[in-house]
Amino acid sequence: MLVKRSDKVTFFGVKNGETIVFKRMTGFTELNTSKNPKEYNRQYVDEEFEQSDIVGYSPSMSFAFDKYSDNDIHKDLASISDNELCGDAAVRSLIIVDLTDGSDENGYKAVKRDFSVICDSEGNSMDAYTYSGNFKVKGEKVFGVAKSEDDWQTITFTEIEE
Repeated sequence: MLVKRSDKVTFFGVKNGETIVFKRMTGFTELNTSKNPKEYNRQYVDEEFEQSDIVGYSPSMSFAFDKYSDNDIHKDLASISDNELCGDAAVRSLIIVDLTDGSDENGYKAVKRDFSVICDSEGNSMDAYTYSGNFKVKGEKVFGVAKSEDDWQTITFTEIEE
């Protein structure tokens, strides 16, 4: 499957022995980002309106997929759900690559971040066995560049100073 150069593409860290391989997330029917801003609201006695300021964010990504038995990412997420994993056992790294910002030679801008996998439901479709849930932020953003040698099926990520 070809990736359009206008896309932001998400990659999931899958254990391969002692190393982590970042594979493109395929077979997902939903992958939506919510910024979940944290607001500080107040109304002063001498003003007729309420003021709001953004004081932080708590990003999350909702996900849903049709489980394919030959997909390592689906297997990993299903295992988290089926085994009801908690704490660090349910934390995974995601990398979002912006294919509109960079080049094949120098790499494309990417952001890596850890997320807690919050499994929600499974099996709610008559067409395929499905899983759904949310990735909720667990760590700081790490900025870098991503390169691929296999048409964006897997990537290598190099951290850069912002």
